[in-house]
Amino acid sequence: MVSITSSRRRFSRALAALCTALIFPALLASAQTVPSSRRSDAAYASVAPRLTRELAAQGLDLGNPVYLRITKEPAELTAFVRADDGTFKRFRSWPVCSVSGELGPKLREGDGQAPEGFYSVKPAQMNPASSYHLSFNLGFPNAFDRANKRTGSFLMVHGACASIGCFAMTDPVIEEIWTLMEAAFEAGQPDVKVHIFPFPMTAKNLEAHADSDHAAFWASLAPAWTAFEETGKVPRVTVSRAKYQVRALQ
Repeated sequence: MVSITSSRRRFSRALAALCTALIFPALLASAQTVPSSRRSDAAYASVAPRLTRELAAQGLDLGNPVYLRITKEPAELTAFVRADDGTFKRFRSWPVCSVSGELGPKLREGDGQAPEGFYSVKPAQMNPASSYHLSFNLGFPNAFDRANKRTGSFLMVHGACASIGCFAMTDPVIEEIWTLMEAAFEAGQPDVKVHIFPFPMTAKNLEAHADSDHAAFWASLAPAWTAFEETGKVPRVTVSRAKYQVRALQ
């Protein structure tokens, strides 16, 4: 991992210095392969130099592990990037241009809802030839969803500004998110965690929504929010007896 990260950082710094439209560097033996297209290659080459400079201004490097967090209210996606001390630092937040449905999880195919919960995106879930510019599949239904008989498919984060059950970010924004993820995969991150919440999981917000039919489900998501806020590390989430189990990392 050290050699992979160092190689990726040298490449990122070279991009920033040269600002040239280069193709992807050769993948190292343990790097993750992400599907590519002319569109995704062009987006990466265009966006990577600027992201490299902007990350460096915050003491971060393109290729460091990434964690994504989405809230529906406010409709926002935030990218966190791991710093040298092992904690994830907030890099940038973007407004979600369009998300369908209301507050609450996706329960069944065709309900128009976007999911809530804990998802994991691997390189194979990246779609460089999406009808919505670039996209990645969240992996709904996950183990929790399946255990609770929730159904649906192809729930994505994508470009453009139209959505039915997905999170539409616009083309320029999805290019930035894609590039952060692409670089992290190439540097060896096996998957990018994407945590989706209805709103910031504060005690005040939970109390304000205590009468909702989804209150118990939302309470089960709150420990992951709290754990990350307190430690700066993405908690370990598993599923047992159809319930989320959250373990904070120190």
